[in-house]
Order: sequence, then C-alpha cells, then structure tokens
Amino acid sequence: MRVPVLAAAFLLIAGSGGSAQTIYPVDRAEILAGARFDLKVELDTVATPETVSLTVNGTDHGAVFGKPADWIEREDGTEQSALILRDVSLAKPGRYAIRVTTPSASREIVWTVYDTPARRARNVVLLIGDGLSGAHRTAARILSKGMIEGRASGKLSMDDMPQMALVATAGLDSIITDSANSASAYVTGHKTAVNAMGVYPDRTADPFDDPRVETIASLVKRRHGMAVGIVTNTEIQDATPAAMIAHTRRRTSYDQIVAQYFAAQPDVLMGGGLANFLPQGTPGARRRDATDFVAKFKEAGYAYVTTGAELKAVPSDTRRLLGLFNLGNMDGVLDRKFLKAGSVKRFPDQPDLTEMTAKALDILSQNPNGFFLMVEAGMIDKYTHLLDMERAVYDTIMFDNVVASVRDWAKVRGDDTLILVLADHAHPIAIVGTIDDDMAREPNVPMRERIRIYGAAGFPNYPAPDAEGYPARVDVSRRLAMFSASLPDHYETFRPRLDGPNQPTKRGQEPDTFEANERYRNLPGAVFRLGNLPRLAGASVHSGEDVILTASGPGSEAVRGQLDNTDVFRVMADALGLGAAGAEATAR
Repeated sequence: MRVPVLAAAFLLIAGSGGSAQTIYPVDRAEILAGARFDLKVELDTVATPETVSLTVNGTDHGAVFGKPADWIEREDGTEQSALILRDVSLAKPGRYAIRVTTPSASREIVWTVYDTPARRARNVVLLIGDGLSGAHRTAARILSKGMIEGRASGKLSMDDMPQMALVATAGLDSIITDSANSASAYVTGHKTAVNAMGVYPDRTADPFDDPRVETIASLVKRRHGMAVGIVTNTEIQDATPAAMIAHTRRRTSYDQIVAQYFAAQPDVLMGGGLANFLPQGTPGARRRDATDFVAKFKEAGYAYVTTGAELKAVPSDTRRLLGLFNLGNMDGVLDRKFLKAGSVKRFPDQPDLTEMTAKALDILSQNPNGFFLMVEAGMIDKYTHLLDMERAVYDTIMFDNVVASVRDWAKVRGDDTLILVLADHAHPIAIVGTIDDDMAREPNVPMRERIRIYGAAGFPNYPAPDAEGYPARVDVSRRLAMFSASLPDHYETFRPRLDGPNQPTKRGQEPDTFEANERYRNLPGAVFRLGNLPRLAGASVHSGEDVILTASGPGSEAVRGQLDNTDVFRVMADALGLGAAGAEATAR
C-alpha cells in the first residue's frame, strides 16, 4: 500500500545545548564490516567548516575514512548546514563513537561494526510473502491440505522447516512499516522510514540524494562475484523487489527505479510493470520520458520474454533474463487458473510464480560463485488491502508451492543453500469462524447472521484440492469467515468476488479521502460497514505484530527466538561470509 511520502528528516535530536544535530547512520546502527554507506551530519543552523568537528573514536573523520566530508553551507538554500561523506566503509569490527561538535553543541552516537565468519552457504534464497500473516497460513493449510476432526491432513512446506523465529518489523519512524522500509531492513541491515529503501531519509527535497547504505545484491556481486535474481508477481518496480537494489526515499518513483535496475543489472529480473519500461507515447506506457528500457536491457545482452510460453522456451544456457508479463501487477492464481478475471483476458499467458522461480534457479545456478535470489508473492498483500481474502489465500497456496519447489531444488544439490521464508509485515486479519451460505435451507437469514462462531463454525466444505493444492471453487456453501480489523467505510457482501478483485472504496468527494464503493450496495446480503480508519485510507492497512520466519540450510541455526528485521540481513551476511574478514577467509 502506498502512503504519504516522507518529506524531511524525522530524527532531529538536541545535543548538549544550543543547536541540534542529526547523524546518519543513526545511533546504535549495526554495520557490516566493509559494507559501504554514506555518513551525513545535519545541523539546524548555518555554520562554517572551521567551527565544526566530526571525529570517529576521537580521531578526525578524514583520517579514519581517507577523505574529508563535503561541506554544504546552506542545504537546499536554507539557513542550515550539513556535511556528507559518500561511499565509505569501516573494515575493523568494534565500537565506534561518532562525535559532532559545534561552538554551541556537541553530540555523540555509537555504531557497532561486526564481521562475519568464512562463507558457509553457496546460495541464498529469500522468499517473501508480502503481508503474509498467521491467518493466511492457516487458511492456506485448510484449503490446500484439508482438515478432518480438527487435524490438518498435511503441513505447508513453509511450516515444515527446521528453524523458526519471530521477526519484529518496526521502522526508524514508526511502529508500522510499509514494504519498502521492511524489505530494505532485510537486505541492508539498516532501518529506514516508510516509503524509503536503501537510504536514511534526510531533510532535503531530492528523494535520491539521501545517505545510502549498501544492499545485499550489491555486496554479493562485489565480494564474491555472485549472480543476483529478483522475481515477483507485482510490478517489478514495486517496493519489495525494488528494495533489493534501489536507493530512494520515494518508492513510487518507478521511472527512476527502472533506471537503477539497469545500472545494477541483476542477472534475472521478472515480474509485472512493463509500463514503466516502455518509452512515453508507446501504447500502455507510463514512463515520462522517451527512454526504451526494454531495448536497453536487450542491448545489454538480456533475453526478453513476455509470456509463459516464451519463458518456457528460454534456452538452458541463458545467463541474463528480463521477463515482464503484465503492464501492471500480474494476476493472482485464482483469476489466472479459475475465474479468468482481472486482466487475464488482456494477458492470458502469465506464468505462475513457481515457473518463474524455476527458471530463475536454472539461470542463476550457472554462476560458479553462487547466487542471491529474492522471490516475492506480492499479491497476498495487495488482495488483503482490498479485503479480498479468497484471492489472498490462493496466492498464499501458490507461495507455499514456491517454497516447496525451492526446498526440493536445494535438496538435490546438497546442503549448500540457505532458504529464508517470511513476511515483510503483517495484516490485522483473523479467521473467526465460517459463513453458512446455504440459502435453500435458510433463505431469509441476513448474511451477518450466517457467520458461525465457536462450535457452530464447524468446518468449511471446499472441494478437495487439485494436485497444486487449489480447490476448484471458492463460492461454496460453508466458507472461512476471514476478516480484517482495519476497515475503511465499505459494503460487506460476505461472498467472494467472482467477477474480479474486490474494490471496497472509491475516491471521495473531498480531496485525499475515500468512501464506500456504491457498486456493491445493492448486492444480495450486503451491509454497510462503518470503517475504523481515517478517510484518507482507501483500504485495509498493515499491522505491527511480529511475523514468522522459517529457514533451512547453512546458517539457518541463527533463526531462533525473536529477531529484529535487521537481523535477517545479518543471518544472510554470516552465511555468505560478506564481512571483511569473512570475504578474505573465503578468498583464501
């Protein structure tokens, strides 16, 4: 879900008196030895270079980093000075005290620099179910495995992994994160703010000049020459996939994110989002310039595919692949395989996420130095925002099929691949019972009174799943009653949307507001539900509880208990030996 863009720094902390100073990276930051980052100090008054000192453990910063910081006397034309040091690193682990002193104030923060052991994993596969919550997993288990007398007839592959932990998802600015912020923490080890990725959000107007931190996609290439793959069923420029490589405070800057993809050149890039690769004026294009990035990727040696058939036909010796299968987000599995709704008529041959993952593994595994692959099932989140629980659950089943296929692939190779399965954030959803929709037996009972709770809930009667775990129908007479605790004003119909994804709201008459979508008002059984969110929220929102992480492979033993989202980066960095000492030991 997209939220208002952060416009300025939010962490202005007073020093020992007088002026205030903000330092990035922030206090208590944990930094991988040898990883690159930008150091920035923001002052709230105009100063001169000779009156400001910046030291690291008591030594002038220029001596520590090998170059002095750039001085900005009036940042963005304001009466505020700043200094910034780009693309630096610290190779030695330990405690680093960063002190800024001006004539009127002094402030000290502390960083911890940590190193890694020698490399243990050849590959890392990071599998992200965007917004995947406990209710999604439980519903997917019930539908895909069945349940008899209260016992599921099988386990999800993601639940049947040897290591498990809870992961906190809060960001630098809020207890509630978005996907950009949370994915960035996973792949940089640094927290950032809502809408930001790969940066600390500063006070400047430019969303691309903020202090950067290095991503794991950059690190694995620079340290070990590994291949990198990014696969999603959302727009490839969307928050989670973009966070693998992008550096910006504004996640919606799709044109610029595509340009950053091209600069980074991951070996495999697959998803939706073709519209922002096409030059302005091309049918379906959403770019605001004349750059043809499809042509640029092809000129750079990428095979290019737009359909499932073309994906299957990609030669086995292909080393670089760009796959763009929809102008926008790809359709979920319920629409693609069963209902033929959404944009399926316009894009009838969109591959399944399992097929995209299999092809990515084939290509990336050709690199003798190993690979990093991120696969996102992003439509789980988008459907849950729309209160479209059936589509979200079917995509959860698809995501679990991806998990199973990656685990099977890794098993054949031996124990050389770390696999991490988790969500980037939660949604406040729950299964509260079932909905009894047997109209023949009880024709005059309102839909709300058909919600069965506790013992009356019984069990749903979805048909037996097919070989991939999908029941053939969702409009059965006893369905899961799965609701969100965060609601905009909307009309609740208590029935699945068979004609396309749910659209609970529409733009309101007042600026920046939403109201209930009247198209559902007169559907049988519909009731108006007064929302509990402000009117600027046009959909259900994220929640702040911990998410579940399961893992297997070398380095997965660190996945236990309760972790911070930045710890996920450290688990991967340790397994791959990405620190200064780890990289040196691996090279030896």
